[in-house]
Amino acid sequence: MPDSQFIELKAVERLPSPEGIALKIIELSGQDNVSLEDLAHLIKADQALSAKILKFANSPLIASRRPVVATQDAVRRIGLIAVRNLILGLSLIGKYREGPCRGFDYPRYWLHSLAVAAAMGVLAARQRIIASEEAFTLGLLADIGQLALATAWPEEYARVIEEAAQCDLIARERKHFNLDRRELTRLLLADWKLPEIYCNALAHDRDPVSATDTRTAALAGQLGLARSIADWCLSPEREAMLPGLERQVKEQRFPEEQLPGLLEAIETAWLDWAKLIEVQTALPIPAAKAVQVSIEQRMPGLDIVLVDDDPLFLALMTLELSTAGHRLRTCRNGQQALKEIFANVPQLVLADWSMQPMDGLTLCRTLRQSAIGRDLYLIMLTAHNGGDHYIRAFEAGVDDYVTKPVDFNILQARIRAGQRICALQAELSKEHAELEHRSKALALANRKLEQAANTDLLTGLPNRRYGLHRLDQEFAQAQRYGRPLSVMILDLDHFKSVNDSLGHAAGDEVLKYAARIMQQALRNFDTLCRWGGEEFIAIVPDTGLAAASKLAERLRCALASENPKGLALKRLVTVSIGVAAYPAGRDVEHLLHLADQALYRAKDRGRNRVEAA
Repeated sequence: MPDSQFIELKAVERLPSPEGIALKIIELSGQDNVSLEDLAHLIKADQALSAKILKFANSPLIASRRPVVATQDAVRRIGLIAVRNLILGLSLIGKYREGPCRGFDYPRYWLHSLAVAAAMGVLAARQRIIASEEAFTLGLLADIGQLALATAWPEEYARVIEEAAQCDLIARERKHFNLDRRELTRLLLADWKLPEIYCNALAHDRDPVSATDTRTAALAGQLGLARSIADWCLSPEREAMLPGLERQVKEQRFPEEQLPGLLEAIETAWLDWAKLIEVQTALPIPAAKAVQVSIEQRMPGLDIVLVDDDPLFLALMTLELSTAGHRLRTCRNGQQALKEIFANVPQLVLADWSMQPMDGLTLCRTLRQSAIGRDLYLIMLTAHNGGDHYIRAFEAGVDDYVTKPVDFNILQARIRAGQRICALQAELSKEHAELEHRSKALALANRKLEQAANTDLLTGLPNRRYGLHRLDQEFAQAQRYGRPLSVMILDLDHFKSVNDSLGHAAGDEVLKYAARIMQQALRNFDTLCRWGGEEFIAIVPDTGLAAASKLAERLRCALASENPKGLALKRLVTVSIGVAAYPAGRDVEHLLHLADQALYRAKDRGRNRVEAA
């Protein structure tokens, strides 16, 4: 592809790319001197992204016993590269979850890319060529060029998809656009400043032996295996693909007996990532297998934990239940299931009776004794039959019972009964959450109304209403405990001349300036309120008349020291202050009257002065 064509596509923003906060974070993570604190500070600017990072840090994908609640702690736990991976996935998937290219299957594309990424992460952890986090990034972006074609030329690419069978789609891409997805992927990764070995591995993943560098060849082989495993994850014919996978595993020098464990680990990581990034793993049933479903069967699929020590049964049930629209996690025994359930609570548990070291009956009892297990729907799977076994199972807390060998139609019917119960629980939880949300919103609105009712909008100070209420409280405290209490009434001098000569806007600026200076001159436990017009009141607790007069003089000097900038005032902004104190003031009304008289004396004696009652 000519560089000029690529530059043109970038210039008109027709290529997929992260944006906003995500782009800033990805750029920042690529710098040598970046700190985790810098990254956490930037993430906190986006509340939704911060919540996702915290969710990931506390998910089963990050093993830790102690939950974190602060973004900085979450970033420190996850690590710089893993944070970049997660943000890159969230940004691209969030922005390109759907698009204008009618022939392009966006959900399947992201499912496959996420499966390749999960496979690369697991494979890299077992056979380290590059770090597992870097391998995940490479897997996620390994086919970004196909998304780029659908984004840059949606109508043309839709026609290419219609004309081509999947086997020759890449050839059709090159014929129509003079490039294919693989070349465009490498150009994008190079443009995003990702490591050169990524591009080299992508160039040889279909034929690893063609790479001249052994490290590149090994990484390309891993990538080819990861693509095949991703195909297996999305295939309804998994069994037929196993021989080919066994051959590739052997070529990559993994022991063949590791294949079942590899597939299980990769599928678990894939499903966990899909749930975290909110990608639906239930694909539409192929037309050849489509069946007429009832309204009950159209209910949303459930999050199910399936517990059985038979790997073949687990694989069969996973395929059947996933095809039915459910989201499956599998465990081999009760102890493993307990950890999985407590880490990420499902809606339904299917557990076999006979397992070691913890059987299904013990698992059910343990769950029912815990807070999170009380609302789970539990179905027991067992070869046992008869009245005594039914009684023991229901006494242990199961909701239903299915005998082995399992008739899948019967199991589906039992699960649909569980779906109805889960749907009712979800509806009740939603109603409860809505009520709680409305209650919090109402409380917040009331607090805002109360704050607005007690605040002067111009200066931001408490208003007369609040001042009277606070003065009543402080006076009652002073009387009860025999403590002193002083009050100042403050009036700006010659304020009417400011309004008359410069206008009310200038007058408002003077009021705001005076309020700020006087507030700064008072102590933290004093209360300054706007009393009305150019008048203010200061409530000064635990302070006698002499000390309050000295404080008033400090306030007067602070205001008279300079003028507000930007206003052509003819004279300095000054204030006259009258001070009165309890117990000379017998009650609140008398105290205010004494302070008011003192203020009038200050005005009569030339203004810009303090007078005490």
